[in-house]
Amino acid sequence: MFPLAGKRIWVAGHRGMVGSAIARRLRQAEADVVTVARSELDLTDARATRSYVQAVKPDAIVVAAAKVGGILANDTYPVDFLRDNLAIELSTIGAAHEEGVPRLMFLGSTCIYPRDAKQPLREDCLLTGPLEPTNEWYAVAKIAGIKLAQAYRRQYGRDYISAMPTNLFGPGDNYHPTNSHMVAALIRRIHEAKMAGKKAVMMWGTGKPRRELMHVDDLADACVFLLERYSSEDIINVGQGEDHTILDIARAIAKVVGWDGKFQHDLSKPDGTPQKRVNGDRLLAAGWRPKYDLHIGLANAYEWFVQNSAAAA
Repeated sequence: MFPLAGKRIWVAGHRGMVGSAIARRLRQAEADVVTVARSELDLTDARATRSYVQAVKPDAIVVAAAKVGGILANDTYPVDFLRDNLAIELSTIGAAHEEGVPRLMFLGSTCIYPRDAKQPLREDCLLTGPLEPTNEWYAVAKIAGIKLAQAYRRQYGRDYISAMPTNLFGPGDNYHPTNSHMVAALIRRIHEAKMAGKKAVMMWGTGKPRRELMHVDDLADACVFLLERYSSEDIINVGQGEDHTILDIARAIAKVVGWDGKFQHDLSKPDGTPQKRVNGDRLLAAGWRPKYDLHIGLANAYEWFVQNSAAAA
């Protein structure tokens, strides 16, 4: 057990959707959350990152910082996604070890798993086959972060763990017109179609691939659960075990938005991985349960988007 009340915890990447949700949940657990703005600390700068950790002396670090984006961004900027994420991992995990931080959680992604791995994705299928080409640069960087955390545990006995969240959505998501993830992109397109009175929305690919979705507040709750209770070199999935076709997800968003148009398909754009659903048995067996179903979660995400649409753009 690692009780969080009163612990000083640095959330690296607190301005992102994931980091901000984890910071909120940690405060509910009465942790002393510390953060630093990107303008004040470049996490790709190892020396500056170590100086920051030395100054704030955290009891634990949550590495939620990463360069993220959808299929187009990953495919267009492979150097950026590989270089920047490797640098962030080396800086943050390295600084934790060098300054003697006793506890660290590294957040990966289910894109680390092979493209054609058996569904649902088990933790032990890591490195058993080729990655999905449209996001392999990001995936390779995340795998390196996992292995770095494992290496510090093996060589130095550091209590560093890695969690693999499924596809996420919710408050604070990136709603950029081209660089956003699937749910945020669909929320924006369907909302704009409603506002403009359009009767059709273009969707990338066939809409047939299946995706598991989790509200980011459920992820944050799971992260707090794991920080308090989990200690192992083995990675652990964070998911709820249900998946839907992208077309069905789009229809669910349309229902939440209140738009009754039709979806068209741009077949020149890639589908990505055919299916991505995690096996979350290990986490569920430990006693954790999600709180949001898909409809309630999408309604919450859409409400946030409407209230913050200027900033989200």
